[in-house]
Amino acid sequence: QVQLVESGGGLVQAGGSLRLSCTASVDIFSINTMDWYRQAPGLQRELVCSSTSGGRTDYCADSVKDRFTISRDNAKNTVYLQMNSLKSEDTGVYMCGADPSGLGYYTSWGPGTQVTVSS
Repeated sequence: QVQLVESGGGLVQAGGSLRLSCTASVDIFSINTMDWYRQAPGLQRELVCSSTSGGRTDYCADSVKDRFTISRDNAKNTVYLQMNSLKSEDTGVYMCGADPSGLGYYTSWGPGTQVTVSS
């Protein structure tokens, strides 16, 4: 029954930056994996970045790994997604998901935050 809320989305020009936040209702240190996904209109949901407790196996998808960074602030129960050099194809709804086991089963999702990048 973890509650997740995203914030930080908005409209930005290509080349700009945004930082998304996902705040949880529980200690995120106890959640093995916190992930950021996104879904563009008409496309499947795709994994953007993944963060494990302790941060030793953090990674991002090839399409964004040189531009996006995932991080945690355990004291604030918050996971961040720093997005730089944004492109129009980054447009979509960004969602965070909690995977307590780290085995790929997400028990909680936030409602999502819209990111729109103008060309």
